[in-house]
Amino acid sequence: MLDRDQLETFATVAEQQSFERAALLLHVTRGAVSQRIKALEESLSTILLLREKPVTATPAGEVLLRHVKALRLLEASSLRELSSSVDHEGPVPLSIAVNADSLATWFPPLLHELFAKRAVALEVVTDDQDHTSARLLRGEVVGCISTDAKPASGFLAEPLGAMEYCCYATPAFAAEFLPEGLRVASVLRAPAVLFNRKDALHDDFLEQRFGVRIDHYPRHYLPSPSALLDGIASGAGYGLVPSGQAHRLVEGGALIELAPEHPVHVELYWHHWETEPPLAREMTEQVVGHAARCLIQPRQAPGRVRGRRQSLPMRRTASQLPLLAAT
Repeated sequence: MLDRDQLETFATVAEQQSFERAALLLHVTRGAVSQRIKALEESLSTILLLREKPVTATPAGEVLLRHVKALRLLEASSLRELSSSVDHEGPVPLSIAVNADSLATWFPPLLHELFAKRAVALEVVTDDQDHTSARLLRGEVVGCISTDAKPASGFLAEPLGAMEYCCYATPAFAAEFLPEGLRVASVLRAPAVLFNRKDALHDDFLEQRFGVRIDHYPRHYLPSPSALLDGIASGAGYGLVPSGQAHRLVEGGALIELAPEHPVHVELYWHHWETEPPLAREMTEQVVGHAARCLIQPRQAPGRVRGRRQSLPMRRTASQLPLLAAT
């Protein structure tokens, strides 16, 4: 049977990525932390942590970290059921990974629901949609929003629906740089506004419009959903934004759609442990239920592409969408 003190010490080192910080949090010496980790590794006959800066978990350590987090959640759920007779320690720490666009649009009302229950001390990690699932595998979070439909072994991926993105610019910018609409010649000189260098949504959008990959065009990088929208609204460039986020600016005439007949839909999935403690399962049910009310569901959505914040985007062939003039 695994020693609980050793497990908690290991998890604290893995989470803090430092033996010294873990010792401070646990109110023990650095040497005591090292001894507990060494004893745990010897009992399991495997290395759990790479002694580097920062300290990182090995693949075996990632498995054990998920185990410790599941134990914490299971214990917290049990204490909640016994709360009438047991004075438990309050909200249990719980981490999830959410992509920036979701956090800026449909996800905040769900956060309000979670905070109101007082059951968890929530840490929301913002990351690239393609990288959130890696955090889940490492044991850093108990659930994540991803564009990957296929879960890793031991995990499940629940379809959430799709976010709609449209291509926007100010009327003045469109008149100056895109007087004849989206054509290859104008795209090559018109500045685009992207989230960061991992943002593949704009490249995919152009490839689907023209049937060829366009890599060399001027671009700004603004790594915040609100900053990206503000950049487009200020006339710095054109770009793809969640339609719900841009709605008021479009209604007020500050922005216009450059390709209203071709919105882009990005499918999202909630990845989580296959076997979840009650608190994590409640989180999954709330995320899936809220998404069903806020996102475009399968029967409503046209053809979709994987999109923004992708390092390895999945692309459809150009023939699957009507093309704009390429000259």
